[in-house]
Amino acid sequence: MLDDIALFVHIARNRSLAKAAAHLGLPAATVTRRLAKLEETIGTQLVFRSARKFDLTVAGEAYFEAFADLVQNAETTLDGLSTDLHGLRGALKVAAPTNISIGILQPMWSDFLKTFPEIQLTLTLSNENKDLLEHRVDIALRAGPQTDERLYQKRLGVVATVLVAAPAYLEQAGAPESPDQIGRHKVVRVSTLPQWQLTNRETGCRETVPVDARVVVDDISLARQLAGDGHGLALLPVSEISDDLISGRLTPVLADWQGQQRDIFAVWPTGRLLNARARCLLDYMEPFMAALPVFQGTVVQRDPARSA
Repeated sequence: MLDDIALFVHIARNRSLAKAAAHLGLPAATVTRRLAKLEETIGTQLVFRSARKFDLTVAGEAYFEAFADLVQNAETTLDGLSTDLHGLRGALKVAAPTNISIGILQPMWSDFLKTFPEIQLTLTLSNENKDLLEHRVDIALRAGPQTDERLYQKRLGVVATVLVAAPAYLEQAGAPESPDQIGRHKVVRVSTLPQWQLTNRETGCRETVPVDARVVVDDISLARQLAGDGHGLALLPVSEISDDLISGRLTPVLADWQGQQRDIFAVWPTGRLLNARARCLLDYMEPFMAALPVFQGTVVQRDPARSA
């Protein structure tokens, strides 16, 4: 019935059934039939209609006055929602980890903004998994397993973690030859990795290493800097240390062993349609990250040209 009332409002505005039909893209016969159905439902005639004359009845004037503004406001709201859902302009709020966003993914954000200049990006960086619904985030990047059932998720890549240290530290302290020798060394540990789970690349053998760390930090970037300054061994994601491995500031330790992998997900709230801008970003992130070996679990190697 509400649809038929909205139809009647359009008829009254256009002062013609035929013009209302053309405006709405409906067959004239359909408009006539639905108006007759509405009049039958409410038990009164709304329109005097003939080949030469169109007028609203007293009841028709009353219904038009009662519903015209409501229909207009509803249609304006629906148009706005449709634009928001399907348009590639306007606001987009994204949450992402700080370290990879200002590091290896910085070119992605910059290129996305250049490619879609009418999207207004609000990028919230944090290494904490903040509540997306509470902060009204459209889409987020997350590292590690996602257990929140309120979120849809799509895996975009995987990042290896490797045991590293500064060459100067290894020269002074010696390099461990097996995982059970790690306990003899100074360790810089990231708080999100309380245990180190190492897997032998050749045999698949796994070792869980209890870590008595000299230093514990909650920021991967700081752990990378401290390890590079020679403060001990560190288990770090390749996405954060690729430049250090290539330059030789950090060097792999126990090269046959690899730490736990960190899956990278795009996540967004369930029960909320992914708007066109968020879908556009998701479609942009997938090929960008797929083209980077770091996000395929690859461990980068030192550039031989810099090894002299």
